[in-house]
Amino acid sequence: MNRWKMTLLLLATLTVVLPACNRKMENSALKTEGTEAPGLSAHAAPSTEGMPRHDLMEVIPPSSSSAQVPKQTAMGVPKKALQLQDTFFDYDKALLRQEAKTGLIEDAKALKEHPETKVTIEGHCDERGTTEYNLTLGNRRAEAVKRYLIDLGVAPSQLSTISYGKEKPFCSEQSEGCYRENRRAHFVSPGAEN
Repeated sequence: MNRWKMTLLLLATLTVVLPACNRKMENSALKTEGTEAPGLSAHAAPSTEGMPRHDLMEVIPPSSSSAQVPKQTAMGVPKKALQLQDTFFDYDKALLRQEAKTGLIEDAKALKEHPETKVTIEGHCDERGTTEYNLTLGNRRAEAVKRYLIDLGVAPSQLSTISYGKEKPFCSEQSEGCYRENRRAHFVSPGAEN
């Protein structure tokens, strides 16, 4: 009888503890479901004091960088992953470039072929500007990608957005080339290592 009580106590403890282990903590990230974060101004100007302005408008070629979105079979074994390309942005902009739209058309086709796939679109910025401003700009970038994919026929239920601003740079050097790589929207699938 005592053994049964111990077993039940152990099971009750595990049902409370294990789901808590699965939660992901978001550090200074702005999570969105189609709303603006309170207190953040989309019109605040970034601090670019002392930054050279001569090469900020150069054309950036499309990147081969991509996110892998793993598929799961009924047995939990990953199938071939979708390859979704990062979308890059001009300095202090959230407008989609033509080459970004071309890449997103391919991403939309893949997502429509796999309606069970859900992805989070992460908005990122380079290190220039305040944390608050970059969180807002990252949100605008992620939302621009989401809106375009929905316009192309991807189900809104497949897409969510989050902004990391300048908190998760892809490249940490202080150079214009590195800044270009950090101004992006990046696709991740919940539970995938990206």
